[in-house]
Amino acid sequence: MIPRTYTDPSVLAGIAAGASWADPEMDPTRIDWTARQAAAEIPFRVVDGRPVNPHGPTGIRYGRNQLGHWGEQVCADAIVTATDDAGTRWLLLVERGDGHGWALPGGYVDPGEDPTDAAFRELAEETGLIADPTDPWVKTLPARYVPDPRASDEAWMVTVPTRIGLGCGYYELPEVDGRDDARRAAWIAADTYTYLVHDLADTYGGQVFPAHRALLADALA
Repeated sequence: MIPRTYTDPSVLAGIAAGASWADPEMDPTRIDWTARQAAAEIPFRVVDGRPVNPHGPTGIRYGRNQLGHWGEQVCADAIVTATDDAGTRWLLLVERGDGHGWALPGGYVDPGEDPTDAAFRELAEETGLIADPTDPWVKTLPARYVPDPRASDEAWMVTVPTRIGLGCGYYELPEVDGRDDARRAAWIAADTYTYLVHDLADTYGGQVFPAHRALLADALA
């Protein structure tokens, strides 16, 4: 079988527009992988000058698929929960603007930015919710690989999630709305991951973003 090569036209458009999320270099063998490997959240190999996805084949051997970077891209996600006065736990999700489903508020970590700071920034940008980073219920979790459907064997995503508990006894949950690249934001009933999936489907006809399914199953266990 001939290895599949693919880079989405949106990546080429991002490069042409000078977008910060798109590596302008088209040949990964010309990249200084020593520096990128040293800074990586999850170790990865480089073979013949090309990065190798640490979690196995994706179906696209060469190229970046729909991701703009080469190798690891670090993002930050906010796992925001609140409990109402009836004892039901709710999770804040956003509907992605790219059609990939409902996800945690989050996005790329800017160069030099702390991932926890990035999670709070993305939360505010995508939902309008301003949370307190000094709250004792805030906890930054270890970095983890996410099986993003936009990835390739040479471009993948790693997230540093931050848990943000807003407390209990809400008569009305904090107001949120979709902003930036989120179509909408909503509180989804989430006493368990299964309950979350059902409530999301019943209320919005939506599905959880594939990259966040395992993450949320662990977080809501």
